[in-house]
Amino acid sequence: MKPVRAEPIILDDLTLGYDRHPAVHHLTGRIEPGAMLAIVGPNGAGKSTLLKGLIGELRPLGGRISGGAGRRATLAYVPQKDGIDVSYPVSVFDLVAMGLWERRGVFGAFGRRDGGAVSEALGLVGLSGFERRAVGTLSGGQLQRALFARVSLQDAPVILLDEPFSAIDNATMDDLMTLVRRWSEEGRTVVAVLHDLAAVRAHFPQTLLMARHAIGWGRTAEVLTPDNLARARGMTEAFDDEAPFCEANPVGHDDGHGHHHDHHDHGPGGHHGHGHDHPHAHGHDGAQGQARKPEPASNAQAPHRHD
Repeated sequence: MKPVRAEPIILDDLTLGYDRHPAVHHLTGRIEPGAMLAIVGPNGAGKSTLLKGLIGELRPLGGRISGGAGRRATLAYVPQKDGIDVSYPVSVFDLVAMGLWERRGVFGAFGRRDGGAVSEALGLVGLSGFERRAVGTLSGGQLQRALFARVSLQDAPVILLDEPFSAIDNATMDDLMTLVRRWSEEGRTVVAVLHDLAAVRAHFPQTLLMARHAIGWGRTAEVLTPDNLARARGMTEAFDDEAPFCEANPVGHDDGHGHHHDHHDHGPGGHHGHGHDHPHAHGHDGAQGQARKPEPASNAQAPHRHD
């Protein structure tokens, strides 16, 4: 087993959003090296937005991300399947071989040893013999296996997965989870956005439950409580393009050592399974709890999925 040195990922009062409108509010916590962290929450909770912040696609509106995130060379990312264009004429071999680009460069020499590494990665996910198949002919589960094979070749210390097990069969999920556990045992950090709470409870020791802010972050059994899940389900507002910019640390205090702290307790520090007891009012059109429905995206503006 190849040991990997990953850095902790530190979120410090992090606020993320689009066009200065917040979708993730004041998130503070620490993801330890080798952790297997599930991110869960209702649609519109900011889960995928957080992943985009971790890979550096979104710059923070407030706060910061430090440590082992935001640098492409240290990250491997599997997006949601509906974000992958399978119409492009590429073979399974070439798709998986893209995992070597970080080390070889786009125009780097590709040797016999590299070809063997691609074949080995395909065998690892049960796709031996699929090398010449067009990606567009794969089933959803086969495509996800190929994407996991590509991640294996990237050799990254941090792996981010956005809905990796959606619309795939149980056998495929079991095979891919074996690979995820192997990555964690090697010291890699795995952060996965998931909807299946049974799978989270069965496989992920740590969970961040979000509803635009942290409802709970810590040990899975202590986060996924009935009370916390009920609070998360109560978050019904959709992303609102008219929401005001969210200033970091809107109410806070100085600890006497030059450090400013807000009065919200986020993340796993001090206790598990507890976060805000109230949602932020961003995105409301006057009355708290009355969410304004977003306008349909025009052709001139690329739509975002803010979950």
